[in-house]
Amino acid sequence: MTEPGKRRGRRPIEELTETQRRVLREVRDFLAHRGFPPTAKELGELLEVSPATAHEQVGQLVRKGYVQRQPKKARGLAILRDPDDEPADLVSVPLLGMIPAGSPLLAEENVLGDVMIERRLASTGRCFALRVNGDSMRGAAIRDGDVVIVRQQPVAENGDIVIAMRNDEATVKRLSIRGHTIELRPENSEYKPIAIGPDDDMRILGKVIAVNRNEIPNA
Repeated sequence: MTEPGKRRGRRPIEELTETQRRVLREVRDFLAHRGFPPTAKELGELLEVSPATAHEQVGQLVRKGYVQRQPKKARGLAILRDPDDEPADLVSVPLLGMIPAGSPLLAEENVLGDVMIERRLASTGRCFALRVNGDSMRGAAIRDGDVVIVRQQPVAENGDIVIAMRNDEATVKRLSIRGHTIELRPENSEYKPIAIGPDDDMRILGKVIAVNRNEIPNA
């Protein structure tokens, strides 16, 4: 019960889901790069969801007190609270550099440092981080210099974004499986899909489960 003359405290802000954190970060990054917030259509394209789903996710952020909508404006989003303000339960995963041909995935010479990720991500399986070099996946909101968090696994499903080793070269692409046709597809029209032929040595190293914007490794 509040004592007379004292203000009532703010209602505690609810914890965000991982999806909601990603939505908020995309809004924040869009605003930082362009100087104005995204529309529901633009946000949906970044998240690879429909504009209606993006609008619904923003509504959850509004309800939880992280975002404010300005009425009658297509670009009327204002961030009230940054997703990184709250301490999270973190664990470290190894950050890998370029993987030399024939070298084991987590060989000591490939590890550049550590990246901190939320424990809930690490609990899904053994994870590692890999810094992205290039813009072939920018349509999936994976940009040059970003760090992708990867769950190590030897198989993946059609549509998954994966780290694949093709003829001793690692790449980040979307896996496409159509009948007997397998391709590693970029998310940038300037690049062509990589068709996997019967003579290609292709292995799935893991599935991308999160993206960190320009994450700085811990030495």
